[in-house]
Amino acid sequence: MSKTVTTRYDVAEHLRTPEEMAAYLEACFEEAGGDAAFIAKALGAIARAKGMAQIARDAGLSRESLYKALSGERSPDFDTVLRVIAALGLELHAEAGGRIARPSRVARYRAPRAATKAADRVPKYGR
Repeated sequence: MSKTVTTRYDVAEHLRTPEEMAAYLEACFEEAGGDAAFIAKALGAIARAKGMAQIARDAGLSRESLYKALSGERSPDFDTVLRVIAALGLELHAEAGGRIARPSRVARYRAPRAATKAADRVPKYGR
């Protein structure tokens, strides 16, 4: 009896055409439920499929910072997301009539009642 060998599934190995990449990203938008880190990870998979170094150059970012931003461990700046989407040759569209995404942490945050300065009312993530 032969031994079964398993390998880690990497979606980047299966994204070959711009149409497949766009369809994958659209499916991730539908599944994300407001989770920006999930979208960042999806963009990272597409960037790996196209070549991370080239995408970093086209987006005007270092390869290392691009890996960090698209790791899925944190939510990247929206500016970074827009630069990466443009570097990937994709477009971001809005459509009316969709369901409302519920952001995970942002909607649940409430400022402390004793906060007096504006800086005290700003959520400090990552604590």
